[in-house]
Amino acid sequence: MLVKYSYKLSDAIHILAYVAIIPDEKITSDQIALSIEANASVVRRLMASLKKAGLLVSQAGAARPRLAKPAGDITVLDVFNAVETNHDLLHVDPRTNMACPVGANIQQTLDGLYARVQAAAEAEMASQTLAEVITGIQARREQVS
Repeated sequence: MLVKYSYKLSDAIHILAYVAIIPDEKITSDQIALSIEANASVVRRLMASLKKAGLLVSQAGAARPRLAKPAGDITVLDVFNAVETNHDLLHVDPRTNMACPVGANIQQTLDGLYARVQAAAEAEMASQTLAEVITGIQARREQVS
C-alpha cells in the first residue's frame, strides 16, 4: 500500500524561512526549488498561496520576494491554512459495517476524538511562529560551522 503524504506545510515554511534568511539577495523560484529539492512549479504554486494569504509579497518577473509581515507574526497555523486544502489532520474511514456493533458506532466516536486532536494540533501550531523556526535553523547552522 502506497501512502502519500503532503509536504506542502513543510515546503511552505521552508520557502518563508529561505526568504527571511536570505532577504538581500535576488531569489528565484528555481533557487528555492533547489533548496527544497522540488520542481520550481511547485514552489511557484506554494508562493502564490502564501501571497494570497497575505504572508508573502512578490511580483511576477521580480526575483525579490519578502515576508508580508514580521516572522514573529506568522504562525505555523497561518502557513498551514494558506497551503493545505484539507485542514483535517485525521480522517475516519467512511466504510464500516453498520450491522456490526463496532462498525455502527466507531465513526461518530472517532469524529469526537479526532476533533479534539485537531483542536490541540491547531492550538500548538498557532503558538509556534516562523521566527522560532528561523532561530532553530540559524542555531543549527552555527553548530555545524
